[in-house]
Amino acid sequence: MNRRLHIAAGALLLSGALLGCEDAGKKPVQARVPALSPTKATAAAQAPLELPALPLTNPSGRPLVSLLPQAPSGKDYLIQKVQEKFASGEQNFKAGHLEAARKDFDDAVDWMLESGYDPESDPRLSEQFHHVVDTVYAYELQAFRAGDGFSEAPAVPAAIDEVAEMTFPVDPRLKERAEEAAKNSSHDLPLTVNDEVLSFLNFFQTPRGRAIVETGLRRAGRYREMISRVLREEGVPQDLIYLAQAESAFQPLALSRAGARGIWQFVAYRGQEYGLRHTWWIDERQDPEKATRAAAQHLRDLYKLFGDWYLAMAAYNCGPGNVQKGIERTGYADFWELYKRKVLPRETKNYVPIILALTLIAKDAEHYNVQVEPEAPIPTDVVKTGRAIDLRLVAETIDVDVETLRALNPSLLRMATPDDPSFELHLPQGTSEKFSAEIADIPPDKWVSWRRHRVESGETLTSIARKYRVTAAAIADANNLQRNAALDAGEKLIIPATQAQSETKRRLVSYRVRRGDTLLGIADRFSVDSEDVRKWNHLKSNKVGRGMVLRIYTLGGAPEASPARAHAKPKKKTTSPAAKASAAGTVAANHN
Repeated sequence: MNRRLHIAAGALLLSGALLGCEDAGKKPVQARVPALSPTKATAAAQAPLELPALPLTNPSGRPLVSLLPQAPSGKDYLIQKVQEKFASGEQNFKAGHLEAARKDFDDAVDWMLESGYDPESDPRLSEQFHHVVDTVYAYELQAFRAGDGFSEAPAVPAAIDEVAEMTFPVDPRLKERAEEAAKNSSHDLPLTVNDEVLSFLNFFQTPRGRAIVETGLRRAGRYREMISRVLREEGVPQDLIYLAQAESAFQPLALSRAGARGIWQFVAYRGQEYGLRHTWWIDERQDPEKATRAAAQHLRDLYKLFGDWYLAMAAYNCGPGNVQKGIERTGYADFWELYKRKVLPRETKNYVPIILALTLIAKDAEHYNVQVEPEAPIPTDVVKTGRAIDLRLVAETIDVDVETLRALNPSLLRMATPDDPSFELHLPQGTSEKFSAEIADIPPDKWVSWRRHRVESGETLTSIARKYRVTAAAIADANNLQRNAALDAGEKLIIPATQAQSETKRRLVSYRVRRGDTLLGIADRFSVDSEDVRKWNHLKSNKVGRGMVLRIYTLGGAPEASPARAHAKPKKKTTSPAAKASAAGTVAANHN
């Protein structure tokens, strides 16, 4: 059998060799292989590989080392992931990326709650868990209660974004009237009438264009007097007000796609160059008067650089560097020449014609059938509180709504003033004395966290306490009331929303919804607000299902029993006049 196999193998080798020869005959190939020296070849043949006897052993007795990284234990891995998410959340929070911070903090807590481990069963887990929960709660308290501290004031689209990149046909019928208005109307900027200007003049006659014009002219009434004063003080043309109309339609909260903000649409670095501060608390690009002064100074500097108001306005839009490059490329220091030679960004090319078209309409509004009633300027009282204060406390103290305060203070990004003695808070005219008198009842170091509440019919100390997540006893003590005091509708109470550490240290509990549970019932059980439970768990409605796990930040302890309503209302304790006078002086001395 073996012999047959050898013969077959030999036949295969021979056939292979013959085929190789045939191929070589078709394509001659030369191969030069260096020959092995006889001694090396012989030595290689005579040195067989020797293997030790199996099984192999470790003669030195040293412990074997794994080349794979050691896998952490489940708890170590959990702590590591929680720390990573928490650190990312802190970084985002401090950088002002609030939505990202909220997500990171939520993820850190979710890792703990959904890990399968009981945080209280291990000292390290317990320490990590409470550190995360307490710190996140402190951040939310710093950013103010009810979850809105993580949200900035809403922005609105900038008017310039809607128009600047469009093109429109020219209506020849508009030219004669526009030229007449340019000659006869009073103006302190040159008014050029050409096809580029007429195309936007035509757009502003359309329903959408007319709406933009009318909105701007209506809102201009609120700021015209202030803007005119600042432009005059800075020595620049009054007609530059129409640059603000083109940019934002006089909307302090306007935000462009490029990130420019405010009435004058400053980008961050340019605003800082002209003294407009931007912190986590405030953005002075949204302060109408401060931004107007910065814009006037910037435009004055650009005019000094280029010696032409059209070039100055173009540089305001795209930056002086781009305009300078256009001048160097073409040799023309003229806006319309740069326009023709297409060396400016498209938005900037349209920017000056838009401003000129708006100026012509504003100066001849009746002819263009633009009829608006300008908003009246809003007079205000100005106070320097000297320290941070929650806008809700201010609103509750002077009996106005929070949105009124936010409208009067558009530079505020949060629901509180910064802890800055120089910050000026604008109040509705005639309310500063009331504010000074009533805020004196609350210690200044509680202005961020304490609140005021006007009692409604049927409310008790317990029901009010549940609303603000404090104890009824704390409200009674803060208002010098007996704990079973009856409340009169319309009276104002001080709400000590932050109390001693022992009373306010919140715990995060995980609650599994049971059969028959409702969101309102669960919130009532833990003495929290149902809206908070929805926010904490990202619920879109009040519907909860059996088996759902909810996370609840609770003060702990059973809900308080409602105190018996007394037949006669006990008198309040007297308050030290000296204490009131001390607190009042802090604010009253700062009135402008």
